[in-house]
Amino acid sequence: MSSKSASAPERAATPRPSHGDAVALAALLALSAVVATVSGVVTVHSVETWYPTLAKPPFNPPNGLFGPVWTVLYIAMAIAAWRVWKLRGQANVKGALGLYVGQMALNFAWSLLFFGLHYIGVALIDVLALLLALAATTIAFLRMNRVAGLLMVPYLAWVSFAALLNFEIWRLN
Repeated sequence: MSSKSASAPERAATPRPSHGDAVALAALLALSAVVATVSGVVTVHSVETWYPTLAKPPFNPPNGLFGPVWTVLYIAMAIAAWRVWKLRGQANVKGALGLYVGQMALNFAWSLLFFGLHYIGVALIDVLALLLALAATTIAFLRMNRVAGLLMVPYLAWVSFAALLNFEIWRLN
């Protein structure tokens, strides 16, 4: 057996990152950045004017916490989706990424409904739908790539908290 054929399986077992992988990661990070930026634009005025007028529960976090938390969560979500995208030759990848896109749409819709339109009750329905879509996404990602699924867990925890906060703000107002 020649050394050339003996090393072939070794190279196949550890694929090198491709240009396409980098482009896909950049695209997923860009998607997160667009959702975060547009959500931020919708949110910023209300955080300074309307939101302070609402009755809020004692566990309402300080406004300065939201930006850093969301930044980390959006980056983690993009990396998780990228890890699943890299498995694109396997079954269920399209479905898992479809769930991901769906939860991102619900995520954006929440900012528009809550902060943009001030529809607290409708935003509550949206965040509950987001929570279900996010749970489904997290489970799908976990089944495909453990790290991808685990990267979604902090986001799932945050949205669970956000749902409770949204409920309390709706109840109090």
